[in-house]
Amino acid sequence: MSEGGVSEGGASTGGASPARAGPLSGMALTVASPGQVRLEAREPVTAQAGQLLVEPDLVGLCGTDLEIIAGVIDPAYVRYPVALGHEWTGIVAAGSELAGRRVVVEGIIGCGHCAQCAVGETNLCDTYDEIGFTRDGAAAGQIAVPAPLVHVVADSVQAEDAVLTEPAAVVYRALGRVGVTPGCRALVIGDGTIALLTVMLLRLWSPAEIAMLGRRGEQADLAAAAGAGSFSVTDVSSGYDLVVEAAGTAAAVETALAKVRRGGTVLLLGLPPHGHAVAMAADDTVNNDLTILGSFGYTSAAWRSVVTLLNSGLLKPSVLVTHCYPLADWEQAVTALRGASDAGAQGGPTGPRGKVLLRIG
Repeated sequence: MSEGGVSEGGASTGGASPARAGPLSGMALTVASPGQVRLEAREPVTAQAGQLLVEPDLVGLCGTDLEIIAGVIDPAYVRYPVALGHEWTGIVAAGSELAGRRVVVEGIIGCGHCAQCAVGETNLCDTYDEIGFTRDGAAAGQIAVPAPLVHVVADSVQAEDAVLTEPAAVVYRALGRVGVTPGCRALVIGDGTIALLTVMLLRLWSPAEIAMLGRRGEQADLAAAAGAGSFSVTDVSSGYDLVVEAAGTAAAVETALAKVRRGGTVLLLGLPPHGHAVAMAADDTVNNDLTILGSFGYTSAAWRSVVTLLNSGLLKPSVLVTHCYPLADWEQAVTALRGASDAGAQGGPTGPRGKVLLRIG
């Protein structure tokens, strides 16, 4: 990887661009069952009534994809076989008035008529359905998606920024629920993409301090680029107004509970493997008057807000992209996602690892 750049030739693909076809346009990266991943041929996709056909060109991989591959995600939230790809952007195919436009697409598909959908809590729809989890994702040459969930991004928005819409919407919705107070002291635990996006988006609320507690020293420059005032892999002080757990481990949750001030808030964004328990002193939680908030997914409103931030130029998360691989090299991408470069897998040094992308076509 070149200094300050994206490995494996991550050239920009932003703005509107023509539809494309290539040797992998009919392929999809599929998890047939836990531990069984393959790049397989797919029949051409046809958009049905109420759908748009989109050709993905960039797909982000995240820790949840690793959990889908490993089979440790809650079975209520995944259906095998499934093509990966819940973080993505692409170009609308020919045959639509939006043909050639870059879009991002909400992955959570609400029914639109249950009590939760009626009040805008689309993430809590009575019927869980999500692209890349219960239906095939975008790590493929084509995908047909519900037209109402498609959002056009401005021509000025680069693909590497647009592809991070989904995780940014997850973070934005959570921070909005917390009610971040300007001038507060915030601690983010974790150093992956969600943690880095949390730092980046927290700045919209003008906190007095954003500290980051990670586990990999190589992430320090990414933390600074995101806007963290300090970064540590050993320990930090206590007494934070807001602590965001974004590491996805039980130990990180316990650390978050130990670092928040009395009367403060702990926000749980990480997703430990299904069934992992956390040790918590219930009396301390009560006596310290803590607020503990979990946040699942994003709402349509949060998604629209992130698209507005992207289109206005106020959010440019592409600085967090460190790796980009052709779809055919998906195994290298998964290795990078697990935190090791090819050299690192052989015992050599590893570099920073932010968002890992697959380039489709």
